[in-house]
Amino acid sequence: MSDDAAIRNVVARLAQLADEGDLEEYTGLFADDALWEMPGAAIRGRENLLAGAIERRAAGTVGPGSNTRHVITTQAVAVDGNEATSDAYWQFWVNTAAEPSVALFGTYRDRLVRTEGGWKLAHRTISYG
Repeated sequence: MSDDAAIRNVVARLAQLADEGDLEEYTGLFADDALWEMPGAAIRGRENLLAGAIERRAAGTVGPGSNTRHVITTQAVAVDGNEATSDAYWQFWVNTAAEPSVALFGTYRDRLVRTEGGWKLAHRTISYG
């Protein structure tokens, strides 16, 4: 698989696992010291990312039974040796079982690193709009 395809798969799999799936697999797609930045919040490290994902699922805002979906579109990937960037638009859909609607949308600006275990997300900056 090409680096480009592998990176696209990491970004897609993160979205899929945020909605449904194993959270250990989800956090396994992040570098150990990954940084997740969004307006008003920043989370660093796999353990903190896992805690945040568990909290969001417990609140019912995402995860199995929440009827939400993260959709990734219009993605551009650039690879430079063992580092890469990915810029993509995202949409967050709610009420997908009855009357789907987009609740939020924005941009993911990602930096990924090549590891022995494959490409991992090292830094994600999320913007809205």
